Amino acid sequence: MTGKSIQARITLHPAFMIGAIDDRLFGSFAEHLGRCVYGGLYESGHPTADSDGFRTDVAALVKELGPTMVRYPGGNFVSGYRWEDGVGPREKRPARPDLAWRSVETNQFGTGEFMAWCRKAGVEPMMAVNLGTRGVEDAVRLLDYCNMEGGTELSELRREHGSKEPFGIKAWCLGNEMDGPWQIGRKTALEYGRLAAETAGAMRMFDPKLELVACGSSFRHMESFGEWERTVLEACHDRVDFLSLHSYYGNAKNDGAEYLSRSDEMDAFIKEVVAVCDSVKARQRSRKTVNLSFDEWNVWYHSHEADKAVQPWSHAPRLLEDVYTAEDATLVGGMLITLLNNADRVKIACLAQLVNVIAPIMTEPGGRAWKQTIFHPFALTAAAAKGGTSLRQSVESDRYDAGSAKDVPYLASACVRSRDGGLLVLAVNRSQDKELELSIQYPELDAFGAPRWTTLVHDDPKAVNTADRPNEVAPADGGRVSIEGDTARAALPPRSWNLISFARR
Repeated sequence: MTGKSIQARITLHPAFMIGAIDDRLFGSFAEHLGRCVYGGLYESGHPTADSDGFRTDVAALVKELGPTMVRYPGGNFVSGYRWEDGVGPREKRPARPDLAWRSVETNQFGTGEFMAWCRKAGVEPMMAVNLGTRGVEDAVRLLDYCNMEGGTELSELRREHGSKEPFGIKAWCLGNEMDGPWQIGRKTALEYGRLAAETAGAMRMFDPKLELVACGSSFRHMESFGEWERTVLEACHDRVDFLSLHSYYGNAKNDGAEYLSRSDEMDAFIKEVVAVCDSVKARQRSRKTVNLSFDEWNVWYHSHEADKAVQPWSHAPRLLEDVYTAEDATLVGGMLITLLNNADRVKIACLAQLVNVIAPIMTEPGGRAWKQTIFHPFALTAAAAKGGTSLRQSVESDRYDAGSAKDVPYLASACVRSRDGGLLVLAVNRSQDKELELSIQYPELDAFGAPRWTTLVHDDPKAVNTADRPNEVAPADGGRVSIEGDTARAALPPRSWNLISFARR
């Protein structure tokens, strides 16, 4: 491709597929951190609160956002959590210090409340067990309380607490970020690998069909990255189903072009972890494939200075309340593209978190709730791509250098055959000041009607949504997509996320 204009071309064929998209790729995360739970999901005195104390205004936004699974209760919080504190009559529940976030946890919201919230929200729970200060016995006790039908001490206790039917939780995280020096009960890779194997073995004695997630490195730049994954999997490979990945990105250097390349870094991270998983599988001559759970991902950097000013040992303080920009939403859209392009191995992913804490939804205590900018690419991608199949692309794109990022394609894209047989093209133009002339070649375009193009873009990359201006950054009609034969063409605005949908006639 030559010339002064920025150009990119996608070539597709319906027979060339990456893999089926697991609906759980569109998960989220609720930790006992800041105002995610208290003042977010749960606020008993709020004007919209239902009989369980859940904010129905937040519930309506969660439904529109469309998460399929929610991971709970942490996060760093889980490594010091006693689940027994959060069950039974609320007036008897103890308040305790949360060492992870230096807050006071009242335990007014616990396992039963979370499961009741999941049922109302129509989402699947993903439960984490404490392998920091606790271990195998506690994990099995929580499993007994949650999933045993009855006849045991803990299942009967659950029934006494008002939940006659078992919760039936299938997905379980074996701890959280156990390599992190910030983690309560941090382990070496050898220690954690053995503990994960023992915990998984005991939990499978209870139910062999559980889906279990072992902790990978806390992030890609950990000194032990790679070696941690190898050591842990050599201990527990055939007893677990997933290895976790966590990653957050920021634009502290205020270089938009470099920032929007970070979704490629996320892609490299995924491929590196897949390589380790498959090398252990080969070394052990195993028939089992360990897939990935990218159960924490997002933009996170705006609130760092504000977090330092929060007084410790308060209840539900304002922690990690990043206010997201139009630029952040573009990167989040790019990260969703990365997840779709790795749908053959990434089967679970959780946008961290759901409300107030680095979240797509924000609330005022006793007041309003609104959508942050990052709400939109997640909601639109989830609604369109659930149940679809990720397609393999041949992509040609003009490229650029920015900061530490070299030879970056201006175009980031994913293509999906939707559940109803349509075609979805998700695309980010990373250029800061030029339109990208995109052509899409697909042999079945004549089977589709006029495409619909939705774009998310703003003249000011730092524009934000607020309670007073909740639609400052919002999706808009992208305009006309021209079609000639088997090729569609559109000019993508600078710094934009785009969804072009082709529906069958």
